[in-house]
Amino acid sequence: MHESGPRFRVAIPARYASTRLPGKPLRLLAGRPLLEHVYRRALASGALDVIVATDDPRIREAAERFGATVCMTSSEHPSGTDRLAEVALQCGWPDDALVVNVQGDEPQIPPALIRQVAAELEAHPAAGIATACVRIRQTEEVFDPNVVKVVRDREGFALYFSRAPIPWQRELFRVGAEQLTELPADIAWFRHVGLYAYRVAVLRDFPRLTPAPSERAESLEQLRALWHGIRIHVAEAAEAPPPGVDTEADLVRVAAGWTDSDQ
Repeated sequence: MHESGPRFRVAIPARYASTRLPGKPLRLLAGRPLLEHVYRRALASGALDVIVATDDPRIREAAERFGATVCMTSSEHPSGTDRLAEVALQCGWPDDALVVNVQGDEPQIPPALIRQVAAELEAHPAAGIATACVRIRQTEEVFDPNVVKVVRDREGFALYFSRAPIPWQRELFRVGAEQLTELPADIAWFRHVGLYAYRVAVLRDFPRLTPAPSERAESLEQLRALWHGIRIHVAEAAEAPPPGVDTEADLVRVAAGWTDSDQ
């Protein structure tokens, strides 16, 4: 634990089933399961506890072999947030505790970023959730629906998340993305980084909240929080995370660039 840092826990939801990369958490990268690399990064963040949350005995067995604490959860959870809520309940974490949800397919996630989102949540009592963003530099990213954009207020609280190019620059964007060569310097666009810190009280209640119309339209779970009045603080990431592993090609790409510093 970093003495001057926030007190927080990390939960890593890990499912065996994956449409694009079956058995993903247990696929080997530099001789270790993908999940183990994520676990090591989480430990390096200074978390009080790091818990692997799974419904699969194969993942439990592998995680326990490399020394992780495992929480077995229901196989019926529709999302990682629901799985996280069950972990908080099983572990008996108090309502004011902070927990960071670290995806099990990000073996290169910076430990400093995990700590940063926890610190931002601790520093903003009005927020129930904290997350991160990075500045977009390429025009293609602004118009890519797979890149989730976020608009924040002047204090860093999220106003809206969208797959659409927000904010919409009326004069510039009407010409079309294919004709843009660079983004103007007088306004910033931000890509949302899918790393969340929760207050346990918010996490416990979140699965019971009704989905928002905007959430259904955009397929973005964080819009449910905004719909129900839960404030989300979004800090610009001090260290941007590399892309995670979703496909076989991603695994090959990460392995090709792996260095000793990634251990």
